[in-house]
Amino acid sequence: MRRIFRRPRIVVSKCIEFAYCRYNGDMISSDLVARLKEYVDFIPVCPEVEIGLGIPRPTLRIVRMGDTDHLVQPETDRDVSGEMTTFARRFLESLPEIDGFILKNKSPTSGLRDANVYPSAGKSAPIGHGPGFFGRMVLERYPLLPIEDEGRLRNVRIRDHFLTRIFTRADFREAKTRGKVRDLVRFHTENKYLLHAHNQRMLREMGIIVANQEGLPAGVLFDRYEALLGPALARPPSYRTNIDVLLHAMGHFRDRISPGERDFFLRSLERYRDGRASVCAPKNIVALWIERYDEEGLRNQTFFAPFPEDLIEPDPAETDRGRDFWKVEG
Repeated sequence: MRRIFRRPRIVVSKCIEFAYCRYNGDMISSDLVARLKEYVDFIPVCPEVEIGLGIPRPTLRIVRMGDTDHLVQPETDRDVSGEMTTFARRFLESLPEIDGFILKNKSPTSGLRDANVYPSAGKSAPIGHGPGFFGRMVLERYPLLPIEDEGRLRNVRIRDHFLTRIFTRADFREAKTRGKVRDLVRFHTENKYLLHAHNQRMLREMGIIVANQEGLPAGVLFDRYEALLGPALARPPSYRTNIDVLLHAMGHFRDRISPGERDFFLRSLERYRDGRASVCAPKNIVALWIERYDEEGLRNQTFFAPFPEDLIEPDPAETDRGRDFWKVEG
């Protein structure tokens, strides 16, 4: 599908593909972040450097004292909890409207769920896990935004869900900037199948907002719609809802495709339903029909192209680009 993708604004840990600023002077490699640079406006940040810690620097750890967590540098016995909290609040308050975050996993500052928590600054084993100091404030301030760490984004389903959300939000932000009711109608119309796959109940509620039977001004409509958009996209679609959408799409071609084509499509859906194929196969069949029959009712549906195709990362085993098992070694 030929879509014009608006550029999402994403806050990213600066040590991921942007600067050698980790505690040991390293930089984290991420193929996804590297490829996203062509499509995304990144806002890189390293909270530890921003509060004046050097590169390289002694490591930090989260230390739980009673019911309170502290951010401590054991080597220097320095507690930077207040400085980090002040920086995080100031930084987050200064941001423009953004579409998501990609943060460093396991970091005592930027981690989202897996930073080690220790009982003391001295040598000890961790007693639990949780978000880092900066990561916690991000999660509290932006509960409905796509927020992931670079480790989880290696999982194809998590990555595709994240990409779908950030590009959808960027498109909505553009419509909201234009500020006309027709822009909201356009956004809702083009995302109907996508929203159907994610949350049918909220799709109906969003449709009521767009219908605007109360005659409300555009600004109120956009605000009400946005309050539902985040929750609607928060969970990925299930295979059942994807199949439901694809069957709806097939209905557009019921009188134009041959019985053999229909059966081939239904078999591809069965393979997907049984977990023997990805959703790409039936999606591609419908996409081909859209092109062949110039089906305007589906051409602009974002469900078939939720993010740029260059960001699709197939399994090497499915592309004949993996290890050559037929090569004679010796």
